[in-house]
Amino acid sequence: MKVKKTKLKGVLTIELDSFKDFRGEYVETYNEALYKKAGIKTKFIQDDISTSKKNVLRGIHGDAKTWKLISCLYGEFYLVVVNCDKKSKDFGKWQGFILSDKNRMQVLVPAKYGNAHLILSKTAIFHYKQSTYYNPKGQFTYLWNDPSLKIKWPIKNPILSKRDKTGYR
Repeated sequence: MKVKKTKLKGVLTIELDSFKDFRGEYVETYNEALYKKAGIKTKFIQDDISTSKKNVLRGIHGDAKTWKLISCLYGEFYLVVVNCDKKSKDFGKWQGFILSDKNRMQVLVPAKYGNAHLILSKTAIFHYKQSTYYNPKGQFTYLWNDPSLKIKWPIKNPILSKRDKTGYR
């Protein structure tokens, strides 16, 4: 496992080790002892999965308390992580990552950061571990195309939920 810093403070990428042979592939996606040894001490208490089809864009969502460990179980998506801490000098800064079942990369997203993802393959399975239980009332939402963020998405007309079109639930 290789852990690397990104240009966003507190956001890390994790490259997982895998074992491949004639039968297929084996990947350990989380081992608390190994993550702690690598300096990641976040305690995760909930796992979530979403399945989406090509051109679906979900997000930008987050909250002030939750850390997330994001990975792609199947397919490929473009993940965007945004600093949404209005007290931070880096508020509004973002970075994009390609996650897939081929590269097996994970992204650790701190609290006060939002994340969004766009499905690039025919279908994809988005997986994340959370450090808190889901609380919809505590979440923030930014529009995927908020002009102040200047995010460069590889799509002009994604498939969006009502929340992601309007910023409201």
